[in-house]
Amino acid sequence: MTENRTAVVTGGTKGIGRAVAETLLERGMRVFICARNKTEVSETVSDLSSRGSVAGEVCDMRSESQVRMMLDECVRVFGGIDVLVNNAGVGTFGETVDEISPEKFRQIIETNINGVYYACHFAIPHLKERGGYIFNISSLAGQNAHPGMAAYNASKFGLNGFSEALMQEVRHDGIKVSYICPGSVNTEFGGDRVSDEKAWQLQPADIARTVSDLLDFPPNALPSKVEIRPSKPPKE
Repeated sequence: MTENRTAVVTGGTKGIGRAVAETLLERGMRVFICARNKTEVSETVSDLSSRGSVAGEVCDMRSESQVRMMLDECVRVFGGIDVLVNNAGVGTFGETVDEISPEKFRQIIETNINGVYYACHFAIPHLKERGGYIFNISSLAGQNAHPGMAAYNASKFGLNGFSEALMQEVRHDGIKVSYICPGSVNTEFGGDRVSDEKAWQLQPADIARTVSDLLDFPPNALPSKVEIRPSKPPKE
């Protein structure tokens, strides 16, 4: 049962994160979202408020102090944390290693790896109190390297290894960990655009349904890694 439980969804204002927030609200959960843009956080909380109990906070996942304060605010507002969805992420595509700036490389690594670590580090004590679930939204780019994606590949390869180790560390504390590796998703991520021409891609709701379905697995079963792909991509 997930009613009256609380979920934190990072990067929860659009794309996969927003779809996850909407789905968890439909399940009767309280949802706390965060993102870097204050206006987007406020507008999303307002838009979703008719669906259930939702709150939000501005947070840059690269900042240890901001992540800690964001989770503390969730506990203050909703009384605890039961589910953590580490969805916030950034990426750049088409820049080779000699082209990508050190600043941009650091931003990708610090958001996609450090940010997940900070969230897990500060959330686990709360999750241990009553059991819970951590979802790390990774990518098939975490196992398939491509030129022009070295920074993003490195961050997601690292996230997969982090998730595997974390899963083994907390499984006996009543905390499940799953990392979800989608293929192409029809979102604005990485400067992409949502379009009907890309309807063959996965939709954010597909990833949200995966999270929801995993929450319904029996306590003795843990799909620790889930790969999800478009069923009919264009033929090459």
